[in-house]
Amino acid sequence: MLLDRDPARAFMPYPAVPVSHAPAGPLSGLTFAAKDLFDVAGYPTSAGSPHMLALSGIKTRTAPTVQKLLDAGARLVGKTITDELAFSMSGKNAHFGTPVNGGAPDRIPGGSSSGSAAAVSNGSCAFALGTDTGGSVRAPANHCGLFGIRPTHARVSLELCHDLAPSFDTCGYFTRDGATFEQVGAVLLGEDETPLPQKPRVLLARDALGLLHREVREALAPALRQTEAVLGEPQEVDVATEGFTALYWAMRYIQSREAWSVDGPMIERYKPPLGPGVADRFEFSRAVTDNQFTEAQVIRAAFRKRFGALLDGAVLILPTMPDIAPLLTESDESLNDYRNNALNLLCLSVLSGLPQVSIPLASRSGAPLGLSLMGPAGSDLGLVRLARQIAESA
Repeated sequence: MLLDRDPARAFMPYPAVPVSHAPAGPLSGLTFAAKDLFDVAGYPTSAGSPHMLALSGIKTRTAPTVQKLLDAGARLVGKTITDELAFSMSGKNAHFGTPVNGGAPDRIPGGSSSGSAAAVSNGSCAFALGTDTGGSVRAPANHCGLFGIRPTHARVSLELCHDLAPSFDTCGYFTRDGATFEQVGAVLLGEDETPLPQKPRVLLARDALGLLHREVREALAPALRQTEAVLGEPQEVDVATEGFTALYWAMRYIQSREAWSVDGPMIERYKPPLGPGVADRFEFSRAVTDNQFTEAQVIRAAFRKRFGALLDGAVLILPTMPDIAPLLTESDESLNDYRNNALNLLCLSVLSGLPQVSIPLASRSGAPLGLSLMGPAGSDLGLVRLARQIAESA
């Protein structure tokens, strides 16, 4: 992507390299971008870090997930900015800048797949690959008014993609419309091994909605009615019977320990300057104890079993994020508070490994607001199709 054709500031400023793709296929005529965690032959991979960029060299192999899209006829238009080492949710990269939120330009795009969400929301490509470890597809989808998916853990290959926390890392994608969302999903996800029932049980996450301020719940009310008109009247349930605080810390400790295992050796050896927030999170990661990590794994295992049983044959409706995107002018402290609040919602899919789609159904104060569906492991394409059906039912 040439810089003068990137008004969204979504792309890494690499010299353009031709990447061959199949002349025909199910994605023929569609353009896409890949988050700069994925290797693409002819390009370096920065992982949002100048130091990692310096260490990268030009890659000679393309990540299998990117190659699958190329083989289906899609054309790659560039690699997109990611938050530093993918360990953030604001979309602000201290080294490479902040991509423009196409749904609300005065607000953050959300990260760490910020460039991918910006590229799609500003119309620079039809779809884009992102990764979601703690919310990095779902948050930008909510903020930029996009369809987005965090798939069942390990459903989509992350080979030749820079890790953050491997037991949480997933590969998702963004689109602007439901038809493209399903079209890409059919290729990237393949048919479901665990199809949703023709008439799944419908659940509404009562306690998750209870985390939202009144004005946010009111903004989501029409989207809830639209969803219920398609799926049927839901049964209200509490999804975090352990308490959101316990689940939040279980996620934080596991993610942080794994992130330090992945990037800690590089950080300790080279001591690269890390951006605001990212530096603090890695300091926290360094200090996670064995006892904290072990206890968190016990909580995850119990939650995964209980929550998986709750969603067996069911679709769960829940808010994607606590609110619309914060303004670009918000302080780092305020953004960190927002991130921590968001993790209470985002941790459900992360700890369980179950798929979640965010649908751009609502807005507040002129900015997009998403509503999510979750389902059993392996029901990803079914959720994508439901998302399209709901969005097109208006």
